[in-house]
Amino acid sequence: MKLLVVDDSSTMRRIIKNTLARLGYKDILEGGDGLEGWAAMDANPDIDMLITDWNMPEMNGLELVKKVRADARFKDLPIIMVTTEGGKAEVITALKAGVNNYIVKPFTPQVLKEKLGAVMGVTE
Repeated sequence: MKLLVVDDSSTMRRIIKNTLARLGYKDILEGGDGLEGWAAMDANPDIDMLITDWNMPEMNGLELVKKVRADARFKDLPIIMVTTEGGKAEVITALKAGVNNYIVKPFTPQVLKEKLGAVMGVTE
């Protein structure tokens, strides 16, 4: 399974990647903003899941989600947004844009595991 982690914070990317690795995911790509994330997706259309931040330079996560959803190759791609934007309006906006699940920072590895399971249809 190939995952893409997009966040402008290298520390947050490392935290997410380390958590994913502990959960058994080994094929993890990364991008530092929406443009890098989109370039990675375009070069790797076999990506199985996108985990993206909202607030990033160049192209933010919401713009990335909309671009991904507008591309037929990725219309069914599971997307989890991991962000500090925790307000109800922001969650609704992200879900309407096509996000499958939403995690508010800071989060625990257990929360990421549960959200991944929910999006992938895996139960304990």
